[in-house]
Amino acid sequence: MSTFVVKLPDVGEGVAEAELVEWLVAVGDEITASTPLAEVMTDKATVEIVSPVAGTVGALHGTPGDTLAVGAPLVDVDQPDAAVPPGTPDDGPAQPAAVRTPVDADAPAQPPPGGTPGDADLTPDPPDATPATPSPGRAAPARSGRALAAPAVRARAATLGIDLGQVAGSGPDGRVTHADLDRRLLAGATERPAPAAADAPPHTEAVRGLRRRIAERLTASWTTIPHITYVDAIDATDLEVLRAELNRQHQARGVRLTLLPFLIRAMVIACAEQPTLNATFDADAGTLSTFDAVHVGIATQTDDGLIVPVVRNAQRRDVWNIAAEIARVSGAARDGSASRAELSGSTITITSLGALGGLVTTPLINAPEVCIVGVNKLETRPVWRHGRFEPRQMFNLSSSFDHRIVDGWDAATFVQRIKALLEVPALLFVEE
Repeated sequence: MSTFVVKLPDVGEGVAEAELVEWLVAVGDEITASTPLAEVMTDKATVEIVSPVAGTVGALHGTPGDTLAVGAPLVDVDQPDAAVPPGTPDDGPAQPAAVRTPVDADAPAQPPPGGTPGDADLTPDPPDATPATPSPGRAAPARSGRALAAPAVRARAATLGIDLGQVAGSGPDGRVTHADLDRRLLAGATERPAPAAADAPPHTEAVRGLRRRIAERLTASWTTIPHITYVDAIDATDLEVLRAELNRQHQARGVRLTLLPFLIRAMVIACAEQPTLNATFDADAGTLSTFDAVHVGIATQTDDGLIVPVVRNAQRRDVWNIAAEIARVSGAARDGSASRAELSGSTITITSLGALGGLVTTPLINAPEVCIVGVNKLETRPVWRHGRFEPRQMFNLSSSFDHRIVDGWDAATFVQRIKALLEVPALLFVEE
């Protein structure tokens, strides 16, 4: 009997460590050369690690929530001596499977030296290769053994009392998705677990995975960046008339214009006039990198938490193209198909809660950027104009800036320029 030590592989360029999210095997399990062993999380994705050899699981190194270095022991696999081919080393790295779940991009990667990513071409990077996905409504047959599912899906299934092994997965490689759980519930599964007794103790669990990554990123942003937040009201009445008319005239496009494409267009113009707002700051090196290309991060809420996919080269796009790209990348973030390239490299970020946006927010900067623009709720307000009150479509713009780089005057100038462009929307389409 010999032991093959499966080590944590290099799961991405520049990644030195990963968080152990969940074990997919237990000591004593018989495994093959393609059995998933564990899920680990890097800064960019949750990755499923598969075994490179067959045998019996002899030991597991670490518990969920631990941070492991690349090359550290992960799993001991016991093998009969005859199962080890001559010349085979007694240990080695496992192979990461395809990226399964995009995660928080609150700290996007720096664009490569010598240019910003995507400047040469508007075509987004092709998504990571994954097995073909069954068409909607045709779920893959239920698999025996441990079902494939993202951690958020597993947690929800446990809450609902659903056995994932009995759910037909419609995701890639038969993976169970939230939609599969919904179908299971509609088929008769119980939506809510039995109510707990009134005196039951609170349920306590460790903060792991994406939520822990988000907590770490936001803590770093708040504690290391001196924020200044500037709020101003935008009169979007004329813009709303234009937007409604464009949507009416171009229904055949299959793309619906929201406020965001116009806001991004205004940000592109304002950033061209104030390049230090479209920038990243490296405090350790004491350097500020400004960019001609405007890569806009779109803060997107998903079932797994906050993810920031990127609309690249917004300065080259018209409002229709921007709207289509927002829909594409945010959709990819929500369904878990976004690539690493689509989740990194932003130079300025937008955050919006849509109809739930409230009156004012204090958004946290998406480090190492120096500016984030927050959109609040659009509503009808009485506004004093021409000697009388008039009903106007208004919303507040709440924007935060890194005060180490952006002075209050510059922040106000930036927001006022965006305000002027949105309140006279024809200016968005005038070439100077």
